[in-house]
Amino acid sequence: MKRMLLILVLMLTLAAPVMAQPSADLSAIKIYLLETLAVLQEESGRLRAAAQAYYDLANEAGFDYETLWANRRAETTETLLKAKDAWMAASPLYEQVEGIVAGVPVLSEFDVILDAGASGADDPENGVPFDLNLPDGRVLERPGNLFGVLESTLWGTRADYSSGIWGDLNRNGGQDFGELLPDANVLLSAADSMNRYTTDLAAAANEWTPTVEDAFTALVVMVPTMSEYFGSWRDSRFVSGEASTQVDFVVISRLADIEDILGGLQVIYDNVSPLVEGVDAAQHAQIQQGLTGLREYVADLYSREQAGYRFTPEEADLFGSEAQERAQAITGQIAQIAALLNVSLPE
Repeated sequence: MKRMLLILVLMLTLAAPVMAQPSADLSAIKIYLLETLAVLQEESGRLRAAAQAYYDLANEAGFDYETLWANRRAETTETLLKAKDAWMAASPLYEQVEGIVAGVPVLSEFDVILDAGASGADDPENGVPFDLNLPDGRVLERPGNLFGVLESTLWGTRADYSSGIWGDLNRNGGQDFGELLPDANVLLSAADSMNRYTTDLAAAANEWTPTVEDAFTALVVMVPTMSEYFGSWRDSRFVSGEASTQVDFVVISRLADIEDILGGLQVIYDNVSPLVEGVDAAQHAQIQQGLTGLREYVADLYSREQAGYRFTPEEADLFGSEAQERAQAITGQIAQIAALLNVSLPE
């Protein structure tokens, strides 16, 4: 009898329909990624060209930065302002696609290299996997992500990446923040690596075919990261002012970064939303409204900051907690839909 029951259960199991993972046209995600990366490559190329020009000037001066500033002030100012302008253009471009790059396993190492990875000293296991080999023979072992290295070099927040010589780049007669002349060797090596890795990322993205699993994974990995970004904003000079010890995130507010990241995540969700709506229209509306509302919440804070309001660290923590709660609620809804669609997600 037991044998017959086992056979019956097996027959019913085999006969039961197995829900296949759904398919969808996600080509718009790849198009968005490739178009943004194409512009990022242009800006990283502009940054490298400016870094090379600055290196050539410093080399002619024998890397005597006082002599460089005294004799080639106009050219030095022009090259450094071009480098800074290119970095300022490149950084938000990357943030607009970070949700895809960091959230998709086959691309995620590029996020560690370009924007998120710590130094080997700070994180021996998960820090960046590269060294910077400088033209003068020095090696910076696993120095941290390239956007951070370049920012701290260009704006002088790390003494070991700086010449220590002030240059009046804005011509106002004062020694203002961000006017230390960079170490040309560090700047050129980091800019060259940035250009190379953004090119490699574009090539990898071109080979990548987005899947439904990729899209849902990116959403559940990246949406609930608000507390991390708000914590970085709290500790930055935008909130903590002169008390801040951060050497990166000194130029662009993390609020702007968060808004850009959420915009990229909305692109991902828009492309899987027909699947979500097909399973649960009400849940789709809640997720869509939640993502839009979260981005508007951050945008409002950024607008207030841009208008001159200086948030306190306590306010940053409060707003960060609110954003994280919203993000976790959205992520829970997305995970529920993924389960209904039989989409496998990371643990």
